[in-house]
Amino acid sequence: MTLAKAVVTGSVYRTPEKRFTQNNVPISSFVMNIGDREEMLLRVISKRTALDEIVSSLNKDDRVLVEGRLQIATVKNENGADRKIYEIDANTVEAISGITTSGTANTDSSTKDIVKFPNEEEFADELIGEDEIPF
Repeated sequence: MTLAKAVVTGSVYRTPEKRFTQNNVPISSFVMNIGDREEMLLRVISKRTALDEIVSSLNKDDRVLVEGRLQIATVKNENGADRKIYEIDANTVEAISGITTSGTANTDSSTKDIVKFPNEEEFADELIGEDEIPF
């Protein structure tokens, strides 16, 4: 069952693997931990060949951002009890580099990718005036 669109960040818990369907369609998957204090595991599945390169370059403990459809599957375990598996059918997977676990930027060369926003005073003159709003 598909629930909703989700955007999550976390660390790679289990190294990505790539498998193929009977029709030779590649499916990449990995498990990520989205919990801060305790483990909260989420399976990420990518059926898009455009994501193969980024998923295959991930290693255990890499920080990632994943956007896609959140799904819940119910399976029976060996004891016959139902178990819920949470997974995301990924549309986008991005490696987060230059950010430590505390959320502050590193001073290495990867900080050039961080976007800096101007102060309010710097672009206050560019804002739309009250008389220009159409409603």
